[in-house]
Amino acid sequence: MADHDARFKQLYEDNSHLILCYALRRTSEPEDAADVVAETFTVAWRRRDEVPDGGQGRLWLYGVARRVLANQRRGRLRRDRLTTQLHDELPRLGALVTAPADDADLEAIAAAFRRLPGDDREILALVGWEGLDREEVAQVLGCSRANVRVRLHRARRRFARELEMEMEQATQRSSVAGHESDRWAVAHPGRRQAL
Repeated sequence: MADHDARFKQLYEDNSHLILCYALRRTSEPEDAADVVAETFTVAWRRRDEVPDGGQGRLWLYGVARRVLANQRRGRLRRDRLTTQLHDELPRLGALVTAPADDADLEAIAAAFRRLPGDDREILALVGWEGLDREEVAQVLGCSRANVRVRLHRARRRFARELEMEMEQATQRSSVAGHESDRWAVAHPGRRQAL
């Protein structure tokens, strides 16, 4: 084992600067070149029994560094594609989770949701926003499926009560505002009945 360690140490001392120069000429950032060197010698350590002796070992390291660079480029392209895709989808995703400021119904829902205890908000969010089923929620929360069923039922009941109170308060606010509520009803026909 000591012989393997000494051989690897010598391989590193003789070739690390050459692999670093090779990587620096092929990357735009020094950090990327350092990553290539680290990954190349990690592979060499794992496969130290396969590394040829002498000058052939240096050539073997160049081949590994070349493959590491190719993987690095593929990873960067994949990240860039995903970033572009996410950037393109963000407006649509934002519209799904952001309530318009002038929509009284969504404001009431958000206010009622905010008043719930944290555990109720979490379980409702896992089901409603994340789309998880009860088995998946149980895994996330670290409890039984039966416990999730009970907690979800209670959270929904509390949310319904909070929402009902919020809608009543919204109705009272609009009737106190007098003529302003009439303008709102004209601007949003059919919405008043929902309140």
